[in-house]
Amino acid sequence: MNGSSKTGYRIILGAVIGLIALSMLLYLVPQGPTTAEVSTDSVAQVGNLTVTVAEVRKQLNEIEQRNQVPKQLEGFYAQQILKQLVFQKEIEYEAKRLGIRVSPDEIADRIRQFLPTAFNGDTPVGMDQYAAQVQSRFQMTVPVFEELIRQELLEEKFRKLVTDGISASPGDLQEEFLHRNEKVKLDYALIKPEELEAKIAPEESEIKSFYEKNKGKYQVPERRVVRYGLVDVNQIRQSVQISDDELKVQYQQNIQQYQVPSRVHVQHILLMTVGKTDAEVEEIRKKAEDILKLAKKGGNFEDLAKKNSEDPGTKDKGGDLGWIVQGQTVAEFEKAAFSLPKGSISDLVKTQYGFHIIKVLDKETAHTKTFEEVKDSIRAPLMLSKADKLASDTADQLSAAIRKSSKTSLDDLAKQFHLTVGETRAVSSTDPLLELGNSQDIKDAIFRLRPGELGAPVRTDRGYVVLALKEVQSAHQGSLEEVRDKVITELKQQKATELVRTKAEDLVKRVKAGEKFDAAAKALGLGPKTSEAIARNGSITGVASGRQLNAAFQMKAGDIGAPLNLGANWLVYRVAEKEEPNPADFDKQKKELTEQVLQSKRGLAFDAFKTALEARLKQEGKLKLMPERLRGFTDIG
Repeated sequence: MNGSSKTGYRIILGAVIGLIALSMLLYLVPQGPTTAEVSTDSVAQVGNLTVTVAEVRKQLNEIEQRNQVPKQLEGFYAQQILKQLVFQKEIEYEAKRLGIRVSPDEIADRIRQFLPTAFNGDTPVGMDQYAAQVQSRFQMTVPVFEELIRQELLEEKFRKLVTDGISASPGDLQEEFLHRNEKVKLDYALIKPEELEAKIAPEESEIKSFYEKNKGKYQVPERRVVRYGLVDVNQIRQSVQISDDELKVQYQQNIQQYQVPSRVHVQHILLMTVGKTDAEVEEIRKKAEDILKLAKKGGNFEDLAKKNSEDPGTKDKGGDLGWIVQGQTVAEFEKAAFSLPKGSISDLVKTQYGFHIIKVLDKETAHTKTFEEVKDSIRAPLMLSKADKLASDTADQLSAAIRKSSKTSLDDLAKQFHLTVGETRAVSSTDPLLELGNSQDIKDAIFRLRPGELGAPVRTDRGYVVLALKEVQSAHQGSLEEVRDKVITELKQQKATELVRTKAEDLVKRVKAGEKFDAAAKALGLGPKTSEAIARNGSITGVASGRQLNAAFQMKAGDIGAPLNLGANWLVYRVAEKEEPNPADFDKQKKELTEQVLQSKRGLAFDAFKTALEARLKQEGKLKLMPERLRGFTDIG
């Protein structure tokens, strides 16, 4: 199916490729040749294989292109990438030592799973066509694609070696059965400091005492006041005029982007047959035929898709695949979708993924959009571009004038270049400066300024800004009046933190003394609640997980637990009801229990293998780590 729902990919931390349902997650792009020589750029060496800072940066850039990564978390991401790349090299080293390799035939078989259109029957398509498909579907070259396949298969071989002998014992299954099916219903009160802070009114004596005890931490940083002249881009945009002739030139120059191919907007319902036996496929066909009958009798297609479809990419959207063009989907699906009239529903369509029911919502034949259709969409970006160019030209002229004489006054420049003049409040290097776009560049420029000189124009969200230093307030020990708000806030936070624990302990004492849970909680100003019955693998939404509440499962109905600290919050709970597992359900769940136990034990075993492998390679002197060379990444200190 299309890239969003069938064979999409996203780059995340890790380097394992998995075929999960119909989504191939292609993780980290492999690197080029490595060398035995440890350069100053190397952050790790495994035998004669190295990991470099450049490799880590490349991986991080790949992630940042597809996901927003907060600057302060760059270091964390870099460390995770390093761990994964080191493990990749460890696997390569160990495979060579043990004589484990991936054959071309194994790679070809896996490619057939990921990209069946790369074969005509048993015969591969031509290299040009294959390369085009890989580039179109995965946005990568053939060597990179095939190297990812090889890495995945190599790791699978090690997983098989490590986990093949693992089994699920009757005791394991009983433990998992209990874990899933023993349930408790809890009366509880969640006590949050922030809900108590508003009710706390410290005395003046408390404020002064708290300030004196903590005076050293209340330092007022250097603050600066600047005057500024702004080349206001928004103001320029409002005055820019774009003629139809200019729009037509832009239209003709970019005519190709207004060519719309034949396309069809479809919904579909998919029942998967991947990995199923012939008997199971026949049962799936019957189910698909029943759903098809409902759809053709006027059943709501969106509801049928949400209820029955097994395509994870479109199920929640009622099966809506959006617009698809020719060459985007597998042949059987494409043939049916493009042959159906608008508004009609297909018969069952069989592809390598399973059985599809397709509904055509709309169709468009290939055409070029007219100038009238697109001129408004051309106008806005052209207007922005023209305004940005005018602002940039003005900034260049300002720079030249300042270079000629840095003693030129801001007011003279403002008159000459029609700048908007303003003045900031006193700001530190960490204070927000919303009036000038709050960019770090602006704050850096403010704290580089010298008295009596103008700074070069700085680009901000509002336009280009010329700065002039007006006042410097030196860093100093803050007086109580200067930092009063911060002192009061921190004092209230401390008192609230102490109060929540006290209330939690008081509630437990009251209930143990014989008071009813609800009455005792209300008497303390708390809002008691009762949960649904939850298992250890469940949770009370927004409160605590079954794992955090594990002690409750060891208690009897009517027992009250010790106050539970959940970060800043405290939780007090009483076991209202306890639900024992029904032994008759064991056989019904046995297959699922076995799969869960095996998955868990295999995961633990492979993690242990990774730890042991790294420890052995370090001991043998084959693994050298130099993570300090990643200090250039944010938050690695």
